[in-house]
Amino acid sequence: MMEEHELIVQVLASLQMLAETLNEGGPVSRPELADFGRFFAEFADRCHHGKEEDRLFRAMVASGFPPESGPIGVMLSEHEAGRQEVRVLRAIGGGSGPLSSEETAAIIDCAAQFVPLLYGHIQKENNILYPMAQRALPPAELARLDQSCADFDRQVLGPEELSRLKDLAASLVRRFPADPAELAAHASCGGCSSVSH
Repeated sequence: MMEEHELIVQVLASLQMLAETLNEGGPVSRPELADFGRFFAEFADRCHHGKEEDRLFRAMVASGFPPESGPIGVMLSEHEAGRQEVRVLRAIGGGSGPLSSEETAAIIDCAAQFVPLLYGHIQKENNILYPMAQRALPPAELARLDQSCADFDRQVLGPEELSRLKDLAASLVRRFPADPAELAAHASCGGCSSVSH
């Protein structure tokens, strides 16, 4: 799951570059917005968050973690907040014609909310939630969870769709390349900065 986080962080940095392009008056197409929406909806949410919610969090609840408060409650709340922002990306990306000034402002605002939200979320999982799970779950349960997550990928997306989504991520990173130093700063601070208006 931490490897998936690395890919998501790269695409988040590219989304920030897309928002900065818009903020500076540069061109961004609806299909590009739709591609970001697809990646975050299908890979980050359906695949990655799906595994967390259906497999990891259930295993943690079974070992005594409260399902609606504490770290799991926070993670679930942030998953839902992220879904709301992704819906904005997908809705505008699915429109027609050039972006209106209102749509451009909405995308810039969406990125300003979503990028730091998901960066911070990933840092909490990497540094707090996942280590808690590793300490709380016995080794045999962790091994079973690894296999269960691999089964989830095969059943929910399948290897071909997973490969297509990883290719899409690489394409987005090429189209909107992020400054590696800025990417590292975001990854280490959990999204301390956001797109400026």
